[in-house]
This record gives sequence, structure tokens and C-alpha cells, in this order.
Amino acid sequence: MFCLVDEFCKEYAEVVDKALIGNKAKRPSIMSQSEIITLAIIFQLSGFRTFKHFYVFYVKTHMKNDFPATVSYNRFTELMQENLMAMTLFLKTCCLGDCSGISFIDSTPVRVRKNKRIHNHKVFKGIATTGRSTMGWFHGFKLHIIINDKGEILNFTITQANVDDREPLKKERFLDKIYGKLFADKGYIGKDLMQMLFVDGVHLITSVRNNMKNSLMTMSDKILLRKRSVIETVNDELKNICQIEHSRHRSFGNFLVNIIAGLIAYSFLPKNQVSNFKP
Repeated sequence: MFCLVDEFCKEYAEVVDKALIGNKAKRPSIMSQSEIITLAIIFQLSGFRTFKHFYVFYVKTHMKNDFPATVSYNRFTELMQENLMAMTLFLKTCCLGDCSGISFIDSTPVRVRKNKRIHNHKVFKGIATTGRSTMGWFHGFKLHIIINDKGEILNFTITQANVDDREPLKKERFLDKIYGKLFADKGYIGKDLMQMLFVDGVHLITSVRNNMKNSLMTMSDKILLRKRSVIETVNDELKNICQIEHSRHRSFGNFLVNIIAGLIAYSFLPKNQVSNFKP
């Protein structure tokens, strides 16, 4: 993991850092950019529930040989936020899968505060909103992901909690590398949306509501639509293994770092192919 991150950081320094306007030479940090990003990813898979305990009691104690020069905990949290752009580019360029013509889309709530404490919440005031999912009301954001039939994430976006699930599909950049059949739940039903996507080479396939007429569908599409539950497994791993959701954030920047690091960590988990069907 460190080798992959380090190779990326070398190219990032040559291409991005030189192109930044107003980038002034500053005193280098004791810890390298690749070390900072690697530790942020390792935490998501470590099993620790709080980053402070992971960094203070594990990294500084048991990983001295791997990371001999470490900074204070407060300084490290600042460095993680400073490297958010590099982490996002690493995720976009090195960790996403390839579209095979069979894709699944879904959104999952990312809660930042328990419902009974919404009115006392100040960290995300004016940013987070209250929305409703199949599990009830929640306060925070939505994570929209598209995966292929191997369980690899193809693209993602983060919206406020009260945004309709179909809104990200109306943006060309969200589907710029997606083609073939896209399977979704009933929340993505929309005649105009299906026609718009079909013109762009994406066939949106959803199940029908009880008050709708049944639509003709091939047997392979029916089977793949039943396999849509694989994306629920991905959401479960993102939350329970990669820890993208918790209510201990102290800044919006820290929230974004946690989301991006969790998505990168997921790319290192083993994947199971859910179908041998070809588009």
C-alpha cells in the first residue's frame, strides 16, 4: 500500500505541485506526504474506532520501525486535511474500477449526528441537512456510488441529505465512464431520466412500483436486478469496515478526509464477482 501511494506522490509532486498558482516554497514536514496518506488509509482498516487512539497508542508505539519520525496528533490531523486533494486524486486515478457494461447504483446515508442531537450540532451548521431514507430520518449527507459486477467502485459523489437520488445521474461527469446497463432501485424511476440516459448510451433498469404496469424484461436483466443487493453489501463494508460514518467529526475537512480514506481503503479489500453475464 505504501509503495503504491509513494509512487503516486512522486508524480503528484512533479505535475500538480509545480502547476499550482502561488505555490511558495515552505519548510517540509517531518513526515512525508506518502506516509500521511498511508496512515490515513490504514486507520480505516485497523479496527480502531477513534483516530487519536490509533495514532497515539498504536502508530507511535508499535509502528516506530515503519514510521520513525512522527509529529503530534494535532499536527497530523492538520496535515491530513492539507493532503485532501492528493488523496482525492489518488482515489480517482488509482483506486476506481473499470466499467464492464453491467453497473449498479445506490445512495446511502452518511449521518454526522444522532437525531436527538441535531439542534445542538454546530460543526456542520449550514452544510448538513436532514433527509429521509428507507431506515427513517437522518441528519448529514448522502454518498452516491456506482459499482461494477465485481464490486469495484466506478464513481462516487457526495450530496446533502435532502437531495433526490436521481440528481447525480443528471450530471454528465458522474456517468462519463459508464456505459451499458445500469441497475437501480425504485427510487430512480423516471421516464425523462431514462430517456436522457439512453441517449448517452446508458440503459437504466429499475424494478417497478406496485401501482405501475409491469414492463417486459429479459431473463438476464431480471436476474441481474435481483443481484442489485450486492451494492448494499458494499455500503455495509464502507460503514462497518472502512468506517466512513461516525458522529465525532470536528470539522468539515476532517469529514471529507474520512470519506476519501474510507473509499481508498475499500479498494484494497477482496472483491467477489456477482455475475458472469456480459452486456
